[in-house]
Amino acid sequence: MDRAPDSKSGCWGFESLLACQFIFVSRVSQEKLMEKIREVLLKVRYFLKDAWAELKKVTWPTRKQTLASTAVVLIVVFTISLYLGLIDFGLAKIIKVLVG
Repeated sequence: MDRAPDSKSGCWGFESLLACQFIFVSRVSQEKLMEKIREVLLKVRYFLKDAWAELKKVTWPTRKQTLASTAVVLIVVFTISLYLGLIDFGLAKIIKVLVG
């Protein structure tokens, strides 16, 4: 037969609210936390190991190839920006004539 909890126990019933119980719980929580940290670090280690193995397989371009590719990109960007600038300028002139 249980009694109704009094107002001092905060409806916890008859379980002890001493701090030593929370220390035990926190130790268990710390152990679980440390285990989770170990698992995450192990996963990170495997990921980095696999990423390094994949990077070893990459065929990197030479300096000459890199400079040639960069030059092509810059020329294409300049050409397209010039084209779009001229189109924008022309359309702006046409709208100015039509509107006002």
